[in-house]
Amino acid sequence: MIEETVLDLAQAASTFDDAFSWASRACQRELTTPVLLRMRMDMRSAMRWRGELGAALQAVWDGAHSILEYRYLRDVERAHGLPQARRQVRASQRGSTVYRDVLYEKYRVAIELDGQASHPAEQRWRDIDRDNVAAAAGIVTLRYTWIDVTRRPCAVASEVSAVLQRRGWRGEPHPCRNGCPLP
Repeated sequence: MIEETVLDLAQAASTFDDAFSWASRACQRELTTPVLLRMRMDMRSAMRWRGELGAALQAVWDGAHSILEYRYLRDVERAHGLPQARRQVRASQRGSTVYRDVLYEKYRVAIELDGQASHPAEQRWRDIDRDNVAAAAGIVTLRYTWIDVTRRPCAVASEVSAVLQRRGWRGEPHPCRNGCPLP
């Protein structure tokens, strides 16, 4: 079964990021679903990364397609109390279909998470064009990379929350831990 193979690969992974990658890619390619993976995982008496992978499968169900998107959800959005966004939101631009990684629909703020695999430098012009069309429609786009999300998640949360507040969010972000620079 594909689920068993994916879980075997995840269990053999040397890092959680690699384990997550096996599960998310299998779901993204529609070879399986997070629900089926979770069911098979629950049938195993021992499973490396069980807790982390269980939480991550919920994020995949919610639309996180990559480890970068999962880290944004976990370390930026949830950890700092930002409003819940929609993920992989389909939109039409100039007759083409585009997907927004993260969309705070009510506030018309999009977050694009630029990993090297999905956003190589030679295709940067597509991202710029998509952002420009979105801006003309009133959607502000913020872009973050792996370094931003993994090494400065509190600063990213601060920037995102400031834009959300300027666009109507009445909430307040909260510190993710002791020493977090958010007020």
